[in-house]
Amino acid sequence: MRLLAILILVIFIAAGVVLGALNADLVGYDLAFAQVRLPKGAALLVALVIGWLLGGLTAWLGVSSAQRRLRRQQARADKNKKLPAKS
Repeated sequence: MRLLAILILVIFIAAGVVLGALNADLVGYDLAFAQVRLPKGAALLVALVIGWLLGGLTAWLGVSSAQRRLRRQQARADKNKKLPAKS
């Protein structure tokens, strides 16, 4: 399994190197507060990493809020069990 993961990683790294080499011309970006000129391959890599980070952050926030809600519901259920029954 580890060998397969390493093989897939090497394939993606090689594809990234080829993609970067084929897209070496510079592209200008105006970010309102700065102007940046990057090779197309680097710009694509930066966009990919930013998207990966934002997607991971979104997934983490979604899971953590769901777990927080579940803990609150569990605490309420435990509190209701401990209260004496009214007769």
